[in-house]
Amino acid sequence: MTREELMKLSKKELKNRAADLGKKAQAFSGQELTDAMDEMRLIGEILDEIKTREELMAAAAAAGTAEPEEGAEEPGAGEGSQEPKNQARAKSGRALKDGKKVTFKAKALASPRNALSTANGIVMPQYDSPDISPTFNNVSSLIDRVHTVPLPGGESYRRPYVVSYGDGAGSTAEGADYNASEPVFNYAEIVREKITAYAEEPEEMIKLPDADYDAVVEDSVTRAIKRYASRQILVGPGGTGKFRGIFFNPTEEKEQVIDPSTDITTITAIDDGTLDEIIYSYGGDEDVEDVAVLILNKKDLKKFAKLRDKQGRKVYTIKNHGNTGTIDEVPFIINSACGEVGGTAGAYAMAYGPLSNYEVAIFSDIDARKSEHYKFKQGQVAYRADVFMGGNVVAKNGFIRVKNPAAAK
Repeated sequence: MTREELMKLSKKELKNRAADLGKKAQAFSGQELTDAMDEMRLIGEILDEIKTREELMAAAAAAGTAEPEEGAEEPGAGEGSQEPKNQARAKSGRALKDGKKVTFKAKALASPRNALSTANGIVMPQYDSPDISPTFNNVSSLIDRVHTVPLPGGESYRRPYVVSYGDGAGSTAEGADYNASEPVFNYAEIVREKITAYAEEPEEMIKLPDADYDAVVEDSVTRAIKRYASRQILVGPGGTGKFRGIFFNPTEEKEQVIDPSTDITTITAIDDGTLDEIIYSYGGDEDVEDVAVLILNKKDLKKFAKLRDKQGRKVYTIKNHGNTGTIDEVPFIINSACGEVGGTAGAYAMAYGPLSNYEVAIFSDIDARKSEHYKFKQGQVAYRADVFMGGNVVAKNGFIRVKNPAAAK
């Protein structure tokens, strides 16, 4: 409704209109929500004006009935005089009639709620949104896409894998020994790592109106754990109580699930042949894998997107879906733990392979707790979260890795 239409409503009708808008607020969105907020502001202003007029009329009425005749006593001079509130109104009424300045209490102009003063001095109601705008996502979906194994209470986990199926079949003379063709097995070990996160907030934040700041702080410690674990899937350093990441190279050859000699070290810049080089370098000699995913840095994804041919057309067709997407129908996942092609010498920039070839063992639930006792004196509320988990590549050469060439000696 417009201001003109609202002005025609009675005080009771205005309050009913405000209540009706409040009931429908959950269903509003976009321009409807903006219009409803504007109308609610207008209703507040009109109600405040009505209240001001009522007080002004009451003051004027009191002044008219209490106006002393010539030589009569001033109101309040004798016993049984008017109450102090009526005396003040009478005084204001006489001052107004005499053209003098009159000061009313501030609440006559704005009801006691959060208020915003404009440059013109107009007081308008200020409202608090019940939700908090999030910032950019900082957790790669890689942690949600790899294979997870729940092992509550476990200490470690070993996954057997085939190193080779054997290739010794051949012709044999009559009566001679059969050709040996035995498969070779090994296992990938996953040990548990304790991952923790901690945060504090002043107790005043919990008491803030409407928006649930408390829930955001509590959720942030859990997000921090997921962000850390997602990065460790790539760069976990191995060793006691640590993730063994895709880019990790154990010192012991028997522990090397990915053979470092298979790393691609010939890509120094992203060009029209980069994707083909990665895809056809991965896998065995007899087929091309079609369920693999490219893990890369956002900076390199940008390089793929900006590449043009001689006619100025895009070389690669990229479809973005937040943290994931496709490059020429090849799925990708962004993870900031990847280096940048052409960046630091000897650094790993990409990995390509089926995500089921990496397993994350979860040895406990995420235990998130809130405490108001630790820093009771300072009025601080503490949050902490922890989980036991670990991960490792569980298939022989389960990923092919793109590595920047080492620096020339």
